Amino acid sequence: MKNIVIATDFSANARHAVEYGFKLAGQLKENVILCNAFMAPAEIPEAGTSVWPQYEYEELFKDSSDELKELEDVLRDSAGRTGFHPLVASVSEDGPVPEIINKVVANQNAHLVVMGTHGSGGPGSFLFGNHSRKMIDAAICPLLLVPPLAAPAPIKKVAFATDFTEPEKDLGAIFQLIPLLKKLNAELLLTHVYNEIEDTNEFKKNIENFLLELSNKADYPNIYYRIVKSERPEKGLDWLCQFGHVDILAMVHRKHSFFDKILTGSHTQKIAGHISIPLLVIPG
Repeated sequence: MKNIVIATDFSANARHAVEYGFKLAGQLKENVILCNAFMAPAEIPEAGTSVWPQYEYEELFKDSSDELKELEDVLRDSAGRTGFHPLVASVSEDGPVPEIINKVVANQNAHLVVMGTHGSGGPGSFLFGNHSRKMIDAAICPLLLVPPLAAPAPIKKVAFATDFTEPEKDLGAIFQLIPLLKKLNAELLLTHVYNEIEDTNEFKKNIENFLLELSNKADYPNIYYRIVKSERPEKGLDWLCQFGHVDILAMVHRKHSFFDKILTGSHTQKIAGHISIPLLVIPG
């Protein structure tokens, strides 16, 4: 059985993501690995070259382990009397967050990482939070970023946003998504945000060919296509998240990809400040 890794730093946002990830694991009928990565002060650049006493390290490790044990108990107590009850284990290690999480993913047969968003909580915190942004760049498997407003309800529709500039790679990402969608019995809404400039016969033909190839190879009937007309991709995705009745927004992250343009674009903060649904980042 595969596992879901849920990363936590014990903040309020992280605890919400733990709850969300645990309920998702129940839907998928998979088990949960809680993961906390802590950093010794001597390893933090501002701490210089000071040597950290071993007893303080042991105290920090104990605090982390105790917090994880408390979370394990809370999750077990929250499980209902019916349905699948995910098994819960935990890992606490010293080191950078992306390094520790990727290590746990590799060692624990995990296919998904869930973590809460971090930062000040104001505009821009969603994508530019400390650990969130680092994990987006470093993730070795799909990463689900859960904002504080995301309701842990059954996932019925996942929107995959693309600009169709790299169709073969998009197909690969969608094929990677389909096993997850099948377990959830969820719809896949293939979404393209476009402006008037792209509205050409050649572009429409390319989309038709993409959809034809997808339908022939995907072996999954619950795939739909929707265009969102907007002068800016960020504005179109913002509208989709608010009014598109989707539970998760999925995007591929690779250099020069649609997601990369959104992530570094000047209007990213307008999405980040109030997005209310989780973002599934698929490594490119």
